[in-house]
Amino acid sequence: MKNASLLRPTLVATALITTLSLALPMAAHAHRGWLLPSATVLSGSEWVTVDAAVSNDLFHLKLGPLALNNLHILGPDGKELAPENLNNGKLRNSFEFKPVANGTYKTVVTNETLVATYTLGKANKRWRGKAENFAREIPADATNVNVSLAQARYETFITVGKPSDAVLKPANTGLELVPLSHPNDLYAGDTTQFQFLLDGKPAPDLDVTVIPGNARYRDKLGDMRLRTDANGKFSVTWADAGMVWLNAAEDNGELQVSGPGSAVPIKPSHALPVGTIDKPTRRASYTATLEVLQP
Repeated sequence: MKNASLLRPTLVATALITTLSLALPMAAHAHRGWLLPSATVLSGSEWVTVDAAVSNDLFHLKLGPLALNNLHILGPDGKELAPENLNNGKLRNSFEFKPVANGTYKTVVTNETLVATYTLGKANKRWRGKAENFAREIPADATNVNVSLAQARYETFITVGKPSDAVLKPANTGLELVPLSHPNDLYAGDTTQFQFLLDGKPAPDLDVTVIPGNARYRDKLGDMRLRTDANGKFSVTWADAGMVWLNAAEDNGELQVSGPGSAVPIKPSHALPVGTIDKPTRRASYTATLEVLQP
């Protein structure tokens, strides 16, 4: 795949926001990353604009942009399209593309962050970087070294004309959602089944959160808390039409899940595994923006 790189003057701040948006607890003011397309179902070839942002209230621009360094647009034939009109904003990043062929398209943003904590003398240190720089940048006399890898995937789906399923096939890397019915064929009142995979294998006992957009106009968040079964499957009954945010995270290391998709450490009930550069502990998260239609 080719990567679409977006130069950002606030690289460090945006990267931090992106990492935190893996995401924070499911409280009313959590930081959540998302992609929001201008349309998910088209009758013909039309331009589509996709916003990428992190905010407290879903789909309301407030906190900052979501990094688009690893952006991919997959067409119905599985081939990649080049994004156009990439824009770097203060509250959002955005891009556009014009689907030509009929079928289903998928936009994907992936972020991978390698982090290490260590002790140098009496001081606790934190490092963020690439694996190839680890040996050179971590002092040889560092102790209590613990390495963790955070993987995040953000997706949304757009269909032109008749839906297709080529882009729904998993890449078998990290945490992925497999729709067992088409993600652009969701209707209020219906029940849809999905499956989560971790590195291509079913992800059981995974906490899943579904939140309708525009919560700032409601008294309650309106979230649904679900859990995958032994085969990584779960079902959602859509109460209302509108854009929804679906999120899950799998964690085997330092960042313990205190809520679905949480990145806030809590006191564990057992000893945590220690990660190394060869085998870091990992936190994998997945976020999709879906549109539920009126029947």
